[in-house]
Amino acid sequence: MKIKILFLTTILSLLLYSCNNFLDVVPDDIATIDNAFTIREQAEKYLFTCYSYIPNHASITQNPAFLAGDEFWISNYYRDYSAGGSNSPIRIFTGEQNVDNPLLDFWRGEKGGKDLYRGISDCNIFLEKINDVPNMENDEKERWIAEVKFLKAYFHYWLIRMYGPIPIMDKNVPVNAKPELVNVYRNTLNESFNYVVDLMNEAISSPYLPDKIEDAITENGRICKAIVYAIKAEVLVTAASPLYNGNPLYVTMVDNKGTDIFNTNISDNEKKAKWIEAEKACLDAINFSEGLGFSLYEYTSQEYQISDTTKAKLTIRNAVTEKWNREVIWGNSNARVKNLQLNGFPRGLDPQRAGNTSRCGNLAVTLKMARLFYTNNGVPLNEDKTRQDIDELEILPAPKDHKYFLKEGYNTIQFNLNREVRYYASLTFDGCLFYGMGQLDDKNSYYAQVKKGQPAGNFIETSANLTGYFPKKLTHFKSSLGSSDFTSYDYAWPVMRLSNLYLLYAEALNEVDKGNEALTYINRVRAKAQLEEVQEAWTKYSIYPTKYKTQKGLREIIQQERGIELAFEGQRFWDVRRWNLADKVFNEPVTGWNIRAKAEEDYYKEQLIFQPIFTLKDYFWPIKHKETLSNNNLLQNYEW
Repeated sequence: MKIKILFLTTILSLLLYSCNNFLDVVPDDIATIDNAFTIREQAEKYLFTCYSYIPNHASITQNPAFLAGDEFWISNYYRDYSAGGSNSPIRIFTGEQNVDNPLLDFWRGEKGGKDLYRGISDCNIFLEKINDVPNMENDEKERWIAEVKFLKAYFHYWLIRMYGPIPIMDKNVPVNAKPELVNVYRNTLNESFNYVVDLMNEAISSPYLPDKIEDAITENGRICKAIVYAIKAEVLVTAASPLYNGNPLYVTMVDNKGTDIFNTNISDNEKKAKWIEAEKACLDAINFSEGLGFSLYEYTSQEYQISDTTKAKLTIRNAVTEKWNREVIWGNSNARVKNLQLNGFPRGLDPQRAGNTSRCGNLAVTLKMARLFYTNNGVPLNEDKTRQDIDELEILPAPKDHKYFLKEGYNTIQFNLNREVRYYASLTFDGCLFYGMGQLDDKNSYYAQVKKGQPAGNFIETSANLTGYFPKKLTHFKSSLGSSDFTSYDYAWPVMRLSNLYLLYAEALNEVDKGNEALTYINRVRAKAQLEEVQEAWTKYSIYPTKYKTQKGLREIIQQERGIELAFEGQRFWDVRRWNLADKVFNEPVTGWNIRAKAEEDYYKEQLIFQPIFTLKDYFWPIKHKETLSNNNLLQNYEW
């Protein structure tokens, strides 16, 4: 493996240069590095440099969770000209990942990925040098140290989710290091996860790291203990999940020292022990967060005279899009959501502005995701015994009792009727009401008309929704598409919400045979969506009334609940992988309605858009072939 050397080109900008290899090697006694820590102001810039490596969670080009999974589809034109081109994450989903030039390479910082090993190196430099700064109080130094320890841990964690076991980079290697220090091995999976957790524990134990951010104007987005507790819980649930927890598929992943880097040979008791550790971490995070006042969001504003139904929909939307609401534990304030919102907006909600040529509405939600949402009885569409004799494609006018969900009298299909509130809050589709866009009287809300020739239908090459569904959930109700512009009500991207934490805890409880306790936390999330508790809903309405009483059945319920509650938030992509279900779930066809049709009877015909092929090697990113050629100690990932 080649080595890259970092040095400071200017003190003011803290711009770092390196050659293109992951292991940063820092020569001793370089003055420019030392000068970066001679005064507080320059050290603070270096702190922000460390923060700058946090992946852009809201980017459809930099976060694979949007386009490399099964929630969204985009047109070829949008992919090639606005969504990453040859580096677009959707190319991972379409089978174009490769070992010569891996897409979204976060190992080396190429093909749309950030160089996270360089970020880790900068964190190491910061931790080595921060105590040299003379004009700082110790309390502030210690706070910054705790923040950077978390960042260093998080960057390792992001790499683990992509690559599996990774080389831990605890310290930078000096320029004159011996070859055995440069030609690194991948640590084992257990060592990789344990290292991340140990760093997070160090951050948590620091008395100088604030429990939560109090100064919302100047410090929102900075790391606090509530964030560390919550992400630590997610890390441990991930480590306990089937993909990582003694997965026998990777028994052949043995390096040239004879080390089983995936730790495949472990007992059932050892597997369960990881779930027990995850359960405790989740409970600690919940107790800590709730003790600070975090709670599930509910829209209670009296600013507008709107129906309870519209308030219920805003409870779902605003939990994601309302700035710094009480449910968001970690909001990434540097994640730019304007482009994400614009591409979730259908053109022509206001028919008078249908001629807007902005590149909007390109994010098409797959029909699979629309099916995922429950019926209004709180059970899956295919399990609801009240719908077994219903023709889901039957065309009929939207009834009066749906007047706050659908345009009354507008022709739709049974599929769109009597669904849970999250269906109408999260999706925009033909005939669906869209509260907001400058129209804040819900008795006169805009509604989408997306068939061919209608105001929100496709008519320009740069904007084409290929399924008929848009992610309403990602757009704030105060954002607006004008005649020639887009006004974005921006928000911090919710990396972790309390509802996410509740469902992680429910998952861990179920895996340690505490299903009854798990139901408590699932039901809290369901209550926010105005659904009956799992026990009542399944008993009364499901064709499998005892499903929730078994561990396997409750596991499926939790997985679907996460898919619905956290839809379009960058969670499903990682969930499906860690559950070791991607080779099944991601191989299901991408479909949508017939968007080229004008008449309802033609429009509501399911169309195959793409048939993906997800193979076992696709669970983990390949390490660039050049890296493994340079360092024969670096074991390549499975089947690459």
